[in-house]
Amino acid sequence: MEKSHKIGRRFEGKVAIVTASTQGIGFSIAERLGIEGASVVISSRKQKNVDDAVEKLRGKGIETFGIVCHVSNAQQRKNLIDKTVQKYGKIDVFISNAAVNPSVDSILETQESVLDKLWEVNVKASILVLQDAAPHMTKGSSVVFISSITAFQPDPAVAMYGVTKTALLGLTKALAAQMAPNTRVNCVAPGFVPTHFADFLTRDAAIKQQLEDNTLLKRLGTTEDMAAATAFLASDDASYITGETLVVAGGTQSRL
Repeated sequence: MEKSHKIGRRFEGKVAIVTASTQGIGFSIAERLGIEGASVVISSRKQKNVDDAVEKLRGKGIETFGIVCHVSNAQQRKNLIDKTVQKYGKIDVFISNAAVNPSVDSILETQESVLDKLWEVNVKASILVLQDAAPHMTKGSSVVFISSITAFQPDPAVAMYGVTKTALLGLTKALAAQMAPNTRVNCVAPGFVPTHFADFLTRDAAIKQQLEDNTLLKRLGTTEDMAAATAFLASDDASYITGETLVVAGGTQSRL
């Protein structure tokens, strides 16, 4: 994040958990919150990825703690929250970023086991990890779900994934009502960002060009673009915003 010298310190003294945060959008969010002063707890499924990400963040002077957590594993979810609270005593910011997209089949050709996995990781685990975290969240705390532009208009190649991301828009509204007034709950819907996760869409030059042409700004998003929007919603700058979804997609068609 080259612009770090221009960035403020909105998260000084705050503790932030970011799931699936050792690469891609999750890593950039963790980095942004950390540059702004947060103690950041990062996690993903593999110990080596966690260790590498912790080293990178600490190399930038960020207070970081890393834990292996597959969000579908109840014990690992509990461990993520327990270890965070043992170390830092509280949770101020919770970013739910973990997601899978195991299939490019059409919805009616998607196997039941794949449907289960999509719901399990993209929706249910987001709720279950928050069930563990909520009792430790401070007054004035903030939750941000990472959804997708496909929540509004599911792309044929990732249609069922898109539907699970639509569910997060509803979950944002429902939890904003239930966690108010002490905790704000918002959502970021990224456009297409060339990460390892979205590699199958962006490695093909023709598809990449088409995705760029679908934006008003004629470029794909960056992980830093998503991190900046997430940091805004998580920060006190957004203290009167809850239950909302912020589309960060360069003007890609989403809604009226």
